[in-house]
This record gives sequence, structure tokens and C-alpha cells, in this order.
Amino acid sequence: MSPSQSTLPAGDAIPPHGGTLVNRIAPPEQAQELRSKAEHCPILYLDERAQSDLEMLAIGGFSPLTGFMGREDYQAVLETMHLANGLAWSLPVTLPVSSEVAAGLKEGQMIALASSAGKILGLLELTEKFTYDKTYEARQVYRTTDEQHPGVKVLYEQGSVYLAGPVTLLQRDPHPLFPAYQIDPAQSRQLFRERGWKTIVGFQTRNPIHRAHEYIQKCALEIVDGLFLHPLVGATKSDDIPADVRMRCYEVLIEKYYPKERVILAINPASMRYAGPREAIFHALIRKNYGCTHFIVGRDHAGVGNYYGTYDAQHIFDEFQPGELGIIPLKFEHAFYCTVTGTMATAKTSPSQPHQRIHLSGTKVREMLQRGEVPPPEFSRPEVARLLAEAMRERGSP
Repeated sequence: MSPSQSTLPAGDAIPPHGGTLVNRIAPPEQAQELRSKAEHCPILYLDERAQSDLEMLAIGGFSPLTGFMGREDYQAVLETMHLANGLAWSLPVTLPVSSEVAAGLKEGQMIALASSAGKILGLLELTEKFTYDKTYEARQVYRTTDEQHPGVKVLYEQGSVYLAGPVTLLQRDPHPLFPAYQIDPAQSRQLFRERGWKTIVGFQTRNPIHRAHEYIQKCALEIVDGLFLHPLVGATKSDDIPADVRMRCYEVLIEKYYPKERVILAINPASMRYAGPREAIFHALIRKNYGCTHFIVGRDHAGVGNYYGTYDAQHIFDEFQPGELGIIPLKFEHAFYCTVTGTMATAKTSPSQPHQRIHLSGTKVREMLQRGEVPPPEFSRPEVARLLAEAMRERGSP
């Protein structure tokens, strides 16, 4: 099985990473044949993250990758934030299994990839299997070996062998919760062309949009043609706001507070790694594959706890050569409500002193909601605050 190469129309604003938009979804005329073949292959059951990675590989979200990384690319990414061929890439995309499972598989085999419920999702052409150093990967990717870090915890608990090779998704199913917002890279590029957008800014979030997000998005909209609001709906921490609640918040905001003709809302099927700076690069490259020319990088992007400096996720973009990433980062300082001017602002635009600023982190808002408190209007639009409060009550929080 060889990767499909999409010929991009001349109207595309930006080429995908590596120049080719990968498509690893089996054509309908081949799917049944491959499904029959899968019935005679060893079966590997995927967890939520691996399923997300399979999906992102297949739809081209991880272009130029066509499958799970082999040792050479894996080592190069850890050491240099580039693939073995020199192309910028910041996070490993790997498929871990236990040594017992790996021992029963042979390189050259076709392996059926199944959901935890047993549904066959795709095929892996096993080209390589290799062991790796978990502590070294933790230190390189997450900048810590602390098991309290959610990404490190997942890494330490997973299998000790990586399987590598190209993948094929047997069919593209509608998303169970958000089928209307399931817009893959080829589709988003088509939408941008239809709207005549030449410059598009992508926004990554795993949290409900609050006033600070809204402020920086609208600042970005002043200099580009359109906003691609792209919330992540794959696996997140258990205390993050659930995806269905976040999506309702986005819908309400777009309906009332945004120029609807200049915004596209779509889901990002990927899972969170919480890798801070490296994940900021990863998120930017994904949005490049979706057709974005710009990408918003705010305070502590993809961070968790106190593992990363406030603006480390912005500084890491300077470690790459000019133009190497092929997407323009828009770096914003922490936005807040300025009580002096009565508007949203940052330290660059506000005359206020720290005690005259109202800003709350996503963590503080979650804590407020868990106590039954509604976030203040300076932090959250009232419609969003009500949705969040109702969701907490529905889930039985005090």
C-alpha cells in the first residue's frame, strides 16, 4: 500500500508540510478487500490516543507522515526536532506495545488495528519494531521526568516497544458527537478556497473560549482573511472541560459575538500530549496541513502545571530557521480585562497596574465551577458562563 498524493489546486493559500497532503484512507473499491484481509491478520487493540493518531495520519493532519515512526525518525525528532530527512517535526508519533505483544509480531506482517471495542479500524504494515528509553524521551519531549506530568505518566505506563510502518484507515466514519464539524484537511482547504481566503489564522484550544481568547482571535482577524477555530476533541486530562460542553460554548460565541462569515469551526481529532513548547510547534504544523497560514501562540501553550515558562512555547519558534516551519506564529501576551480602560488588553496596550487587571486561568475557572460559582463577565461571556455552570450541575458537581 502506497500513500495517496493529493494534487493541490493553485488556489491553496499554503502547501502542506513536506509539500504533499497525505491520504491513507482506503478507496471504497479497495476497502472491502482490505477488510477481508484484516480478518486473517494479528489484531492490535488501540487506546484513545493511538486511535486519534491513526485518524490524523490517515486524513493528512500529520503530513508528511504516512504511518507510525521508525527508529531513525524517532531518534532524530527527540534529538533535533526534525525528521531524519531534515524536515522540521517536534513530537514523536509512535505506537507502543508490550514486549510480550511485540514478540508475537514479525516485521513485514500486516496487523489489523482495532478499537478497544473490537471494531477493525485499519491496517499497519509492520516495517520495524524497536525498544526505547522512556526516561530519555520524557526529558527530551516534556522537559521533565516527573511522573505527575500527565504526558510523562502516559509514557511511563505504556508498552516498552514501538511498532512502525505505514497505516491505512479502512473507512472514514462520521464523528459520533460532532459530525457537522468533522472537516478534514482536504475539506478545510476547499472551504478556504471557496471563501477566497488567502490568509487564515488557526487557533488551538482544549478549553472553552473566554474573553482573553476572544480578544487575541479578533486582533488576529484584523490582519488575516479568516479564523479557523479548531478545538481539540481527542483525549485530554480528566479535569479538562468535556468536548461537548466546549463545542456548545463555541457555537454560542460565534452566533452572537463573531462575524460568522469570517469564522470556520471544526474539530481537531488529535489527543493532547501536554508537551508545552514542542507541542506548540506540533499544533502549528497540524494547522499548516489544514491550510492555515498563521497560528496563534498564547501564554503557556499546551502547558500544564509549572513545567514550562510562561512564554517558552513562543520562544521555541525562534529555534527554527526563518521560513522553515512554513507557517507564521502570532505571539500574544497574556490578555486580561483592564479596569482602567474597561476593555480587554495586554501589558502592551494597557496603562493599568497589575492590581487593576482581572484575569483567570482555565484551572481557576474549573475550580470556580466546581464550587458552583459562575465566572465573572470580565472573564467569560454570560452565555458561556451559564453553559459551563449548567454542565457542572448536570455532571453532579457541587
